[in-house]
Amino acid sequence: FFNKKEQRIFPRFVQLSIAATKEALADSNLKLEMKNPRVGCAIGVGIGCIGSITQTHKAFLNKGQKSVSPYFVPSVIANMAAGNTANYFKLHGPNICTTTACTSGTHAISDAWFYIKNNIADVMICGGSEAALCELTVSGFANMKALSKNNEKPREASRPFDKDRDGFVMSEGAGILILEEYEKARERGAKIYAELAGVGMSCDAHHITSPSPMGEGAQRCMTTALHSAFIDYQCIDYINAHGTSTRFNDFTESQAIREVFKSHADLLAVSSTKGATGHCLGAAGGIEAVFLAKTIAEQIAPPTTNLVNPDPECTLDYIPGSKREMEIRYGLSNSFGFGGTNGSLILKRYT
Repeated sequence: FFNKKEQRIFPRFVQLSIAATKEALADSNLKLEMKNPRVGCAIGVGIGCIGSITQTHKAFLNKGQKSVSPYFVPSVIANMAAGNTANYFKLHGPNICTTTACTSGTHAISDAWFYIKNNIADVMICGGSEAALCELTVSGFANMKALSKNNEKPREASRPFDKDRDGFVMSEGAGILILEEYEKARERGAKIYAELAGVGMSCDAHHITSPSPMGEGAQRCMTTALHSAFIDYQCIDYINAHGTSTRFNDFTESQAIREVFKSHADLLAVSSTKGATGHCLGAAGGIEAVFLAKTIAEQIAPPTTNLVNPDPECTLDYIPGSKREMEIRYGLSNSFGFGGTNGSLILKRYT
């Protein structure tokens, strides 16, 4: 996919971003015009290329200054996913990177939505990318007791909403969407998976890593998204939960959903695709927005993988076992990150 020079100068999170964008563009059948200032790029990155930083630092300590590549600084800055993606595909419109921990991809999509709504762009390539797997990050998350210790059965380690869950599983990836102004998309006969109807954002302002009690910040975030979409909470049929497989997140998110959706919560289908993908950190929101778009387009809700023993404190319908064919008019995707930052997206079925 990349030539030798590109492999050398593009860190993995940039390669993932470009590869996912290439797939998204091919699927959209969007023909990019040269130097079009109305096509932009918003890609969220949580951590960036921390592996390159640690490797370069080791080389510097062992071999000195000349061992540091001239590409080092521009390769590890988080906005280089958006910057290099824009350069690769010659996107001359808005170019931005959101770095809001595990909400980065969701916030990038929200930013893209605002640009289009405010007539700053017609098309935005948006989502998230992350490649932060290295000894340093694994050690940091492990020492804060956030990671699963189920090393004997790694495929079963990510267990959202299961009473035997013991932490998340780090993963890498990218999820990219083509967000386009509706009339222009319809005019060119684009394949439309769903409409982005509303976005929500909030801050817990409670703790750097722990969610606020009863998911109060998440409640405000989902409520804001509903208001943004001008719909009642009873319109939502499916939620792609943040569902990290950690003790605190799964419980507080479940409580937040119950508070926002009231009696309708018992009619909702909720699942966490992190049971299958692990937690891609800053890329998670982009990947899960892709899941939600496909879920709505195909009217099939994905299951929560590895949910075998439901936690009695998590009392929603989490679609255990296998996928479910169902009517989905509106779907919601949640992302919550360290620093108390929250993001929600609402997608609507295209008819």
